[in-house]
Amino acid sequence: MNSIHDLGGMHGLGPVLQDPNEVLFRHDWERRIFGLFFAAFGGGHFNIDEFRHAVERMEPVHYLTSSYYEHWVHGIESLLIAKGVIGQDELAARMLSLKGAA
Repeated sequence: MNSIHDLGGMHGLGPVLQDPNEVLFRHDWERRIFGLFFAAFGGGHFNIDEFRHAVERMEPVHYLTSSYYEHWVHGIESLLIAKGVIGQDELAARMLSLKGAA
């Protein structure tokens, strides 16, 4: 099955160009999401297959218009909510408090 998430394996899209000077994290929040992934994964809240599937369930337009680590945020959020680790209301309240702190 091919989907928007399989672009890297499709023919005719050209080579994947890699910049040898590219930084691993462009923003501090990306570094924190990277750590959050390993904390949640290491805590047994999901496995790598569940995480990939969560990212692949993103709406195609959202997937194409968001960054790599935004995909990770989506996957982590959706899995932790689905498994009852956090509630949607709890997440929304925390996001609102963070916007107020900015």
